[in-house]
Amino acid sequence: MPRPTHPYLRLKAEFVYLAVILDAFSRKVVGWALDRTLAMRLTVGALEQAIERRQPQPGLVHHSDRGLQYARGEYIALLEKYHMIPSMSRPANPYDNASCESFIKTLKREEIYANKYTDLEDLRANIEDFIEQYYNRQRLHSALGYRSPEEFERKAESQAENRGATIEVFVNKENDEKISKGLLGTGTQMPSPSPDPFSC
Repeated sequence: MPRPTHPYLRLKAEFVYLAVILDAFSRKVVGWALDRTLAMRLTVGALEQAIERRQPQPGLVHHSDRGLQYARGEYIALLEKYHMIPSMSRPANPYDNASCESFIKTLKREEIYANKYTDLEDLRANIEDFIEQYYNRQRLHSALGYRSPEEFERKAESQAENRGATIEVFVNKENDEKISKGLLGTGTQMPSPSPDPFSC
């Protein structure tokens, strides 16, 4: 479930805007765009990048704040094209988008306020490095068990593969008892089926 936001950042002579989309599961930044205006290309650009990188399955919930950009036809059409379910924060409830707000706070504290930028392209290069090289790959998150977003995703994928999703059942010809392997462990006897509560 991605969570977009678009704060403004101040350069020497101008304000610029950043659109960010996070994966709510891992807090990984999966899409972002930087521009001088809040034109549709800003938010659509971040969403298109996220779609290209993640290839979401139909039914993904796309949560955003209540910004007008996320309710406009072009943005909604893109969500519908990829069969995403739009969701917006409740009025006057900042907690719905807390993970994105936390990312912006981290970006400002650890990157923006610590540096000076000559122009928009200089800022863009530094933000790209911060997101792609540091935040997603190295920065540890207490909410992720002190792992980086990419490490957290790798661990989750590994655990899912180890658990498996199927149980294979076979018949032991020696005594005709059903034996299972897989989730229950090799050689574990299958439990007896529960009695039908509706039978008399």
